[in-house]
Amino acid sequence: MRPMEGIRILEVAQFTFVPAAGAVLADWGAEVIKVEHASTGDGQRGLRQIGRVRLDGPHNPAFEHPNRGKRSVGLDIATPGGREVLLDLVETCDVFLTNFLPDARVRLGIDVADIRERNPDVIYVRGSALGDLGPEREKGGYDMTGFWCRGSSAASITPPDSTGLIPQPPAYGDTLGGAVIAGGIAAALLAREKTGQTSEVDVSLLGLGMWAMGLPIAATLGREDPWIAPPMGLTAAPTNPTAGVYETSDGRLLSLMMLQGYRYWADFCRHIDRPDLISDVRFADAESLAENAGEAETILREVLAGRTLAEWTERFTTLEGQWAPVQNTHEVAADPQARANGYITEVSAGDGTFEVVASPVQFDHESPTLQAAPEFAADTEAVLLELGFEWDRIMELKVAGAIT
Repeated sequence: MRPMEGIRILEVAQFTFVPAAGAVLADWGAEVIKVEHASTGDGQRGLRQIGRVRLDGPHNPAFEHPNRGKRSVGLDIATPGGREVLLDLVETCDVFLTNFLPDARVRLGIDVADIRERNPDVIYVRGSALGDLGPEREKGGYDMTGFWCRGSSAASITPPDSTGLIPQPPAYGDTLGGAVIAGGIAAALLAREKTGQTSEVDVSLLGLGMWAMGLPIAATLGREDPWIAPPMGLTAAPTNPTAGVYETSDGRLLSLMMLQGYRYWADFCRHIDRPDLISDVRFADAESLAENAGEAETILREVLAGRTLAEWTERFTTLEGQWAPVQNTHEVAADPQARANGYITEVSAGDGTFEVVASPVQFDHESPTLQAAPEFAADTEAVLLELGFEWDRIMELKVAGAIT
């Protein structure tokens, strides 16, 4: 089942934060029409360097990730002809999705009142850096600023004795935000179906960052000290040796997170070939294990350092307690569990197929079958013909620079 089939999204947005929502909705079956500037397109098309990684090849992951499965229309909405085409599209859509700043929305005539004048039933969706209210509503930003730094993740995850701060991975908050926006749109569509009333939906990177840090923020409200990261290194809980990070013989890391430590102690000891620890008086019951956690941790560090990460991963497939190998991007992409659940999905392109990460919500155990992100303005003519434009009018708009 693709629950968004029959829903039409009009996206006037660039880069990842809001376009990622369009990608999720396309995964769910919606028709997403991406409006790009008639001459420059989405600025993310030219992004070919992510940190130290050069993005070569025919398919640019920086653009495919938030734009797969869409149709592209090249419009200069600053021209009268381009804006009129946009408003004609508005009449056919269920959702208008944008991350343009407030002054740009007003200047271009795409603010909520402008869009609702042509389609009173449209759900109007804004993605912003800092929210659509307050003294800084006019300011732009990226997930590194609004989500990671201002939302308190950076300060909370960087150990206090570090120089600088731990940076976020590329598009980390943007990608999470896309899923949140898509969920908000789904709720607004449901409300419209039930009540006939339309909604304005707002998601900001600052709000998203605070939600991600919601528990630590709430836990420190009213207290003198903010949440800070614990010291980096190989640590375990002071009263639970089965909740901690351990090093393997090949220098890799295992994360044990058996919060009910004694419940899993016997099974864990059998999996590490130390059944003698089960009857050891120091660890004979929950209280003893907690009191002697330091001694148990020392033993576990020695034992777990005796095999490689791959060996422990294979051995722990039947472990009852909670644990995880600390995997890199290549390893998680090849993870049999991720593959079994379709978390890597295949995208069809004219020259074959390639793979991307699927959006995290599935329906009926189905991973979506997707088309690649569109070539710039690839669907302009087709979409205008669907709107009833004649070829003479399309050529006039091309000559005027209103469309690509």
